[in-house]
Amino acid sequence: MGGRKTAKVPRAAYERELLRLQTELVKLQEWVRAEGARLVVVFEGRDAAGKGGTINRVAEHLNPRVARIAALPKPTERERTQWYFQRYVGHLPAAGEIVLFDRSWYNRAGVEHVMGFCTQEEYQRFMRQCPIFERMLVEEGILLRKYWFSVSDTEQQERFRRRLEDPLRRWKLSAMDLESLTRWEAYSRAKDEMMVHTDIVEAPWYVVESDDKRRARLNMIAHLLDSLPYHDVPPPVLELPPRPPSTGYERPPRDLQQYVPDHAASL
Repeated sequence: MGGRKTAKVPRAAYERELLRLQTELVKLQEWVRAEGARLVVVFEGRDAAGKGGTINRVAEHLNPRVARIAALPKPTERERTQWYFQRYVGHLPAAGEIVLFDRSWYNRAGVEHVMGFCTQEEYQRFMRQCPIFERMLVEEGILLRKYWFSVSDTEQQERFRRRLEDPLRRWKLSAMDLESLTRWEAYSRAKDEMMVHTDIVEAPWYVVESDDKRRARLNMIAHLLDSLPYHDVPPPVLELPPRPPSTGYERPPRDLQQYVPDHAASL
């Protein structure tokens, strides 16, 4: 079940192109703000497929007041009694905003369905309602982009192993993630069924091959930019004002305040 083998993108080429694309993302952000556009980007895929890293690269240089990440926790008991899409609606963008969904309403088509966290009736209702819900978003004028990050079983297992061994990334791994290894085919069938019902003309799915994380990030960001009619918005002209003359202010003595110890001096 291994993925298609391609040469990994060299780091120097990756960093150079990533910086160029991130510069374009800043231009996109300014266009969204100036035009009052509303952009939703859905990131879905298997565990350890590289969604989080890509989202971080997209948002890295953007204004968090314009572009925010929505990564919802498990629903509360109250939310479980609501219409399924209700808690996601509250995170949709207003004019001039971008929302990056780190997993989304598609939890129901994936982990909830495979792990038995929803009933078969709830699952079937989701499959019927999701295309209608997304058509409503698009009809409302929201720009909706959906990306599925595809990773091979061998690469996923290797990424899990590295997370287990790395104390800085160990928190990324949960028992639920490891369970996905033993349910690979169940998740594959769930993804295929999801695509059949929700790959619609108004909001198609775009698959990102992600065995090479660098390639996946560049490809996804480039595609997002190419799919949107943004243009360069000239920034306002700003000039540093001259510093006013002193009015006699004197800084309090240093011993009246507590300073952080100079840990760096010990290096």
